[in-house]
Amino acid sequence: MRNALITKFRQRLANFFPTAPISVYLVVMTAVITLPLIIFVAYLMLKLEADERDDLQREAVEDARAISRNVDRRLQEMATSLNLLAQFPELENGDLSAFHKRVSESLQRQGLYVIVAKADGKQRLNTRVPFDQQLGNVPADLRLKDVITGARIVVSDIFYGKTSKEWVFNVMRPLPSTLSATGDVLIMTQNARDLSGLINDDGLPPGWTIAVLDSDNRVVNSSRPDEVATGTVFSQPLALDQMRALSGSFEDEDGVIHAYSQLPGWSWKAVIWGPADNTRSALASTWRKMMAGSLLLVIIAITGAYLVGVQLRGSIRELVEMAQRIGEGKIVAPIDTKIKEANHVAVALSNASFDRSQAEDQTHLILQELVHRSKNLLTLVQAMMRQLARENTTVEEFQKAVDYRLRGLAMSIGALAEVQWQGVPMRKLVENHIQVFGSVIDQIKISGPDFMLSPEAAQNFGLILHELATNSMKYGALSTKGAIVELSWSRPQGRKDDHDLLTIDWKEVGGPPAIEPTSTGFGSTIIKRHAETAFSANISIEYTDAGFRWTLTAPVRHFLTRKDTSPVD
Repeated sequence: MRNALITKFRQRLANFFPTAPISVYLVVMTAVITLPLIIFVAYLMLKLEADERDDLQREAVEDARAISRNVDRRLQEMATSLNLLAQFPELENGDLSAFHKRVSESLQRQGLYVIVAKADGKQRLNTRVPFDQQLGNVPADLRLKDVITGARIVVSDIFYGKTSKEWVFNVMRPLPSTLSATGDVLIMTQNARDLSGLINDDGLPPGWTIAVLDSDNRVVNSSRPDEVATGTVFSQPLALDQMRALSGSFEDEDGVIHAYSQLPGWSWKAVIWGPADNTRSALASTWRKMMAGSLLLVIIAITGAYLVGVQLRGSIRELVEMAQRIGEGKIVAPIDTKIKEANHVAVALSNASFDRSQAEDQTHLILQELVHRSKNLLTLVQAMMRQLARENTTVEEFQKAVDYRLRGLAMSIGALAEVQWQGVPMRKLVENHIQVFGSVIDQIKISGPDFMLSPEAAQNFGLILHELATNSMKYGALSTKGAIVELSWSRPQGRKDDHDLLTIDWKEVGGPPAIEPTSTGFGSTIIKRHAETAFSANISIEYTDAGFRWTLTAPVRHFLTRKDTSPVD
């Protein structure tokens, strides 16, 4: 029931959409996507206009927190640098001259300077001036004894430096008592104007101001230094009375919004203030620009979608033409369009047409090869059956002999079928044939470099190998426990080409004496005449008291695949 409903719904949905060019669908899709977005943006703008004051206060607080985080990060970096400087070996050894040189070279480029002072305010080192220059005391307002007693890193209020001749501030770290001979407080000082890069008012409405205040509510730095100068006391004491939390915002009776954020762990705070009325005109201007921009965006999007649809339609038509030519059995070249994916499809279709043509040629070749191999197999089987018919007197003996030889031939064909008649390794062919003889497999010792036999060589040598093993099981070494057969093959050193000779040796050791047969049977024909004919080989057969030995010497080209002219070790 459920599947029927789904199917019915899909059919109605398919009937709902008319047949139209792809460019029309793209234009409609673009309009369906962009118009709701524009409507939603308009709703958001109306919502923003209604809540502009609350939103503005929240944004001002976030900006104040961002400024406080920036300044806090700078103070933390200075504190970290002080901790590192306190561990310098020059300071521990009391070598202030070396300490002065090392510190001034590394920090002066950053606008940072280091002072080493005693608890009574006496400066022992100041990297703003040369080391040998006479130094005075630090300002009493720094309260170095309180820094030492508090045993923590603190930031000073802003003050006018006598040496720098401008407004500065200090970050101070008490030194351990073990360094009291060198100094009691390690101070890093920086010009207040260097903090201007941390105060960014780009996102604020016109007429808004940012300032960083110290613990005495004096301006450390501001975004409008001409109006809110460094070192001056903040001019709105009533607003300061409401800045008692870590951060917050409020609007005073004059319609000025204030936002502030205390620097965590420090005595400074960041303050932002400005008139709320300025935001209305900015919001109205933004509203007009956004609506005009949205309409322009819709027009551009629809035009672009239409042009893309035209391009897609042309590319698809070209791909359809390619597919039609492939269906007619032609090899097609890939087309070049402006769409990368369509080019990929075109290349795939071109490759498919070429692969199809190759597959048809390969199929035709395989059919011809199959006919050729079938004729060869039938000829071989026919000759084998005629020979066996002359040797056997009863139907049962004839049937048994035929079955035994066909089984050996089937092993070679099976090994070739596993590799799709591409050839079979010599060692694998030998192992497949001797496995059928059961426990005597351990009596056959194989040696020689492996190489790939051609399909014809695999069939012919497999038949010869099967006859050698069968004769040995009946009359030779494999009929006696303890005797062995040494099967080896090798190529002489020297030239390596298709005129090279391959030698295959079947040697029986420890078996009964070999007696030469008085008549020539099928087995003798296979290992002698058939081997000579199939491989253009020279066959040597020895019947001695030590055992039977069969040796084949032939050009290696009669054994290798057509793609390979040399054995593979």
